[in-house]
Amino acid sequence: MDNRTYGLIGYPVSHSFSQKFFTEKFNKLSLANYSYEVFPMKDIADFPNLIEQYNTLFGLNVTIPHKQSVIPFLTNLHDTAKNVGAVNCIKINRSSSAVTLTGYNTDVIGFRQALKPLLKPHQHRALILGTGGAAKAVEYVLREIGIEVWHASREKKTEQKNTLLYEEINQHALNAFMLMVNCTPLGMSPHIAQFPKIPYEYITDKHLCIDLIYNPAETQFLKKAKEHGAAVENGLSMLYAQAQAAWEIWSN
Repeated sequence: MDNRTYGLIGYPVSHSFSQKFFTEKFNKLSLANYSYEVFPMKDIADFPNLIEQYNTLFGLNVTIPHKQSVIPFLTNLHDTAKNVGAVNCIKINRSSSAVTLTGYNTDVIGFRQALKPLLKPHQHRALILGTGGAAKAVEYVLREIGIEVWHASREKKTEQKNTLLYEEINQHALNAFMLMVNCTPLGMSPHIAQFPKIPYEYITDKHLCIDLIYNPAETQFLKKAKEHGAAVENGLSMLYAQAQAAWEIWSN
């Protein structure tokens, strides 16, 4: 049987859970010829070389900062990835005549599954911290289920509607947003002392605060929110769900 390699591109990728997850999965399924590698990639311009160099590569996960910048290098985009404008999973088909790369977004599946059991009826307006590829997937899910979405940003861009600068987030704003999702890397290991600068003293037991970071399990953002009574959730359940969805795409 042919060897098959799967992997992860991003930078930095030392914090990745994917290698452990997929290595365990391959062992469990007795796929001795399958392996999972981590490919630190600072510049997305190196992407075509990777595809050419590793002719056993059949699938990739994509993390920060390449979820949007990888799109021009792909042959096809699945509808969800197209609508979100970000890719975190690539299926590679190889034939004697061509290599085709199809981009998917399994963050959408992961976040939808993680959010569903947590959401309360009064949490119908959300504030997303961050504007990267993961934030786009979160926004897509929230809009899909009828939640009004605003973004917190360090600078206002004219094309961005429903945006608050961090310094505009006050008690009135936090009373309006009973759901907050941190999609920034602030607080991710090893920089665990960092956190988004919002007035945590106005968070209540009616708030739900979700952090897409899973390492550490409790970020400063979650810790501070929990101290004021909020329900909190880290990114681990989302991570498992999106990884499982990626495997289903690759093995289909």
